[in-house]
Amino acid sequence: MAKFDLTAKNCQYLDRHLTFPLLEFLLQKKVFDQTSLLKFILETVSKTNMIDYKHDIRERLAMDKVHTEELAQGRANVLATLKELQAEVAPLMKCMEELKNPDSTKDSKSVIHALQQTLDYDIILSAQKLAKYLYECGNYNDSLSYLYVCMLVMEPNDKNYLGVLWGKLAVEILTLNWQTALEDLTRLREFIENYNFTPIQVLQQRAWLIHWSVLVFFNHGKGRDLIIDMFLYKPQYLNAIQTMCPHILRYLATAVVINRGRRNALKDLIKVIQQESYTYRDPITEFLEHLYVNFDFEGARKKLHECQTVIVNDFFIIGCLTEFVESARLMIFETFCRIHQCITIGMLADKLNMKPDEAECWIVNLIRNARLDAKIDSKLGHVVMGTQPLSPYQQLVEKIDSLSVRSEALTLLVERKHKAKTQEAGEGHWKYY
Repeated sequence: MAKFDLTAKNCQYLDRHLTFPLLEFLLQKKVFDQTSLLKFILETVSKTNMIDYKHDIRERLAMDKVHTEELAQGRANVLATLKELQAEVAPLMKCMEELKNPDSTKDSKSVIHALQQTLDYDIILSAQKLAKYLYECGNYNDSLSYLYVCMLVMEPNDKNYLGVLWGKLAVEILTLNWQTALEDLTRLREFIENYNFTPIQVLQQRAWLIHWSVLVFFNHGKGRDLIIDMFLYKPQYLNAIQTMCPHILRYLATAVVINRGRRNALKDLIKVIQQESYTYRDPITEFLEHLYVNFDFEGARKKLHECQTVIVNDFFIIGCLTEFVESARLMIFETFCRIHQCITIGMLADKLNMKPDEAECWIVNLIRNARLDAKIDSKLGHVVMGTQPLSPYQQLVEKIDSLSVRSEALTLLVERKHKAKTQEAGEGHWKYY
């Protein structure tokens, strides 16, 4: 399944440390040659200070005996540099003890203000440097402490503030703190949208944020709604996906399929998939095209089988396999039932890649859970469908969602034109120096 593997594309937009879990995942799946992949991991980890991980990779490549002395020297150098950096930030840590002290009468705001007033800016930069160095060593928890201090003390207009935001988000992801990671993701997105980037820079920042956010969204309870809202219904991010990284449509499509409460997003997603079909296609996007554009149920059945193989070999969405298959079968069934009122169980079993007995039990469970208006004639082996008109409430919800998207797009357009006119008017005035 190397043909549909997106690791190489995704790693272009991820920090070096965020790529290690993806590469280790590929080693387990044996999608590529193991030796070549290990050599690539060694080349990547050699650019960090992760001495023990580097040693482990060399052992797996049977290179440990040749480079033992070099690794020992590297470890000694890393520890020496670490001590020097820790000595530089000692005054900052002394001040932070007051913040941690429960008996202190000062609140956090006053302590932060005192830090900003009393500490030299060079010490703050040293703290950021130490946080970066600890991060490169793979000591993410200690790095987080210094990044948190930097984020508190630095002003948002500081040129290093953006790097601190990215660093903190990376650490939260690597330590699996998904709730905090989501908060950092929101904070970083707001900063990117309000900072004075050039159009190219903001497009690059959004592309990076999109890839990092996939890691967060598929591991957070609310992520399945948030990924749809951000990728599909925020025009600036949808534009970034279409321009820079159309392969992200795989993850957006997966989120829509497994999120049964957001079926109204299918129509908008299908439009985007059709628009980008000339630049990106995979079994997941093709499954939706076969089912909702071509109404090719045989093609959808075959693609569903391929989708399972793709998901099993994709680090981002492997945890969604069972839900995806269940939801995809339900989508095939619902679409098929809109066309036919009376269906044989054998035909349904064939369309759903199931045995007739399994298909009958599956349909019985749907009826029992009040998710399907139908009756089963066991003697004839038929499923007789009831009428399923779209409720007025659902029609209203879909129209409101559509109007919300259009309103946001119009607002952005008006703001862009107003900004352009303001800049033109400013350039027409005399400038005095």
